[in-house]
Formats: sequence, structure tokens, C-alpha cells
Amino acid sequence: MKKDLSIIDEKGKLQIGANALIMGIVNITPDSFSNDGFYNDIDGVLRHAVELVNDGANIIDIGGESTRPNAAQITEEEEIKRVIPVIKELSQIINIPISIDTYKAKVAAKALDAGAQIINDVSALSADKEMVNVAAANDVPIVLMHMKGNPRTMQKSPDYNDVITEIITFFLETIRNAVRCGIDKNNIIIDPGIGFGKKVHHNLEILNRLRDFKTIGSPILVGSSRKSFIGKITNKPADKRLLGSLATVAIAITHGANIVRVHDVKETSETVKICNAVLNS
Repeated sequence: MKKDLSIIDEKGKLQIGANALIMGIVNITPDSFSNDGFYNDIDGVLRHAVELVNDGANIIDIGGESTRPNAAQITEEEEIKRVIPVIKELSQIINIPISIDTYKAKVAAKALDAGAQIINDVSALSADKEMVNVAAANDVPIVLMHMKGNPRTMQKSPDYNDVITEIITFFLETIRNAVRCGIDKNNIIIDPGIGFGKKVHHNLEILNRLRDFKTIGSPILVGSSRKSFIGKITNKPADKRLLGSLATVAIAITHGANIVRVHDVKETSETVKICNAVLNS
């Protein structure tokens, strides 16, 4: 099936235009924070991913290990077992790019060989020193996310003197090192890491001042969907945070987000269409 070249061009480069893009989440885990994970059900994963494409996703993000607070770490072998069969089959039946959500270099390399075209590394190259080589050698888009600590420690009283300045400084240094190691600057997408080592007011400030990150010169991805800060504000459980999530998507796009990573693609697609229409009017 011919790939959608409006997002990934014939040279494998991600095309960021005037319209914000939707990254649809597919969790192949038994312990997703929002209880939307598929486990040992390849057919269910494939049906769900195709549904997200039909609902308006521009990218499908496949993850085999939960990164929710206090999530248990799994082995490289188990993660490969979960994601590679799905990516192999899915890459043959959908016409949009697949992203592999992993911080492990071997998993990323095998995912790219299986048909993925984007790496989404929540550790921003810090968890596995070989990841930078995989990204550079394959010359693919890579999402670098800011996280204070790791999934097992990140929500233990995270604090900042100035959350925006500290995240921007982190990205400038991380990108400089990535480019020095051979990653094309044009392949880098930044994610400020909402919910990853952040208190409620940090997440709100990131959304409010998102445009400050434009000074870095890289496309911005925001993943606020169903996050706990929405629940703390609305007093809703993870599976009841749709309206709050849509509000954060609208704010993120109007403040400069190029990609929004979400669970509820169908509902989000209408919000994104309106935001894109207003911003491009």
C-alpha cells in the first residue's frame, strides 16, 4: 500500500505544515494508566489501529511498555515480543506512518526494520546510549521528551525553579549532543513531557507558555490526553477525561503544538480541524 507522503516524504522526512497532526495511541500493555491497553490480542490491536486511522489519525504510536508513574519495567525481549509482530502486520494495512514508543535502542531498531518510521523516546536518548546511533543510522524522525527522573521516580515531589527555562535548556543541550552524534536536526521533534515529572501547576504553565518552546526551532508534540492533572482539575477518572483532554488539545494547538498525541482520535479530529481552520484563516 502506498504511504501517505503528506506526512512522511519519499526520503523518510516528516513533513510539518500549517496544520496540526494527530498521533493516535495504541498500547500493547496489560497496565496502561487509562486502561486502554491490548495484551496478547494482535487482532484487537490491528482493528483498533485501523479504526484510529479511519477516525483521522496522521500517525499511529505503538508502545509495548507502560510509562505511567510507578510502572513496572519490562525486558527488552518482552517488549520486542509485544510490538514487532503488530508493526509488521500493521505496516502492510495502513497508509500512515507508525511510531515506535520505546527508550530501548534494540526495540527501536527492530521496529524500524519491521515497518515503523518514527522513534518516540520518552528518555530523550538518555536511557540507552545506543539509541542515538539507531536514530542517526536510520535517518528517521525522533521525538525527544523531557522527563524529570524516570517512570518509577518522576512523580516523587518534582520541583523546578523555572519549569519552562529548565526544559528549554534541557532541549538545547540534548539537541546539540544529538546533532553532534549524527542526528539530523530536521528530524528532531520535542515533547515537553506533560505529566512526566511535573506537578499540576507545571503542566498548566507548559500549556500556557508552549509558544516559548518555538525558540528551539523544532516541531512540538504535546501528549496531554487523559493525564492525571486533568483528573485533578475535573475530578474525573482516566476514562472520563475526554472533554478535559479536548480542551488541552485546543489550547496546545493554538499555542503552537504541531502534533497532539491522543487516545480519543475521532473526537479529537473535530477539535483539531476547527483549530487548524481558525489558525489558517
